[in-house]
Amino acid sequence: MMNLMKIEGYRAVIQYDPEIEMFRGEFIALNGGADFYAKDIDGLYKEGALSLKVFLEACEARGIKPKKEYSGKFNVRITPELHAEVVTIATVEGKSLNQWVFDALEHAVHV
Repeated sequence: MMNLMKIEGYRAVIQYDPEIEMFRGEFIALNGGADFYAKDIDGLYKEGALSLKVFLEACEARGIKPKKEYSGKFNVRITPELHAEVVTIATVEGKSLNQWVFDALEHAVHV
C-alpha cells in the first residue's frame, strides 16, 4: 500500500494535508491515538518514532496494552442479491461461505 508506513513494527497510515502542506501519519491498531506530521519522508520516520515512543511510554505508565486486540469476528452488511451470489460461488467452489470470504479477504490483503 502506498500510504502505509511501518515504524518500529507498528503501521501508520500517511495522508497529505494540503492546507498545512504537510504529511500526517496516524498509527493504526492501537488502543489510543498517536499521530505525527512532517514535510518529507525522513521527517515522517523521525516524528513517527517520537510519537510512538511517547504513546508506548504512556501505555506502560497506565498499564495498558498498546496494541488493539481483535476477536477475528465481524459482521458485514451486503445486499441480499450479493449474498445470494457469494453463496452460489462458494458452493460451486466447494467452500463454506465463511471460507470463501476468508479466502477473498486474504487475497485482497496480499494483492
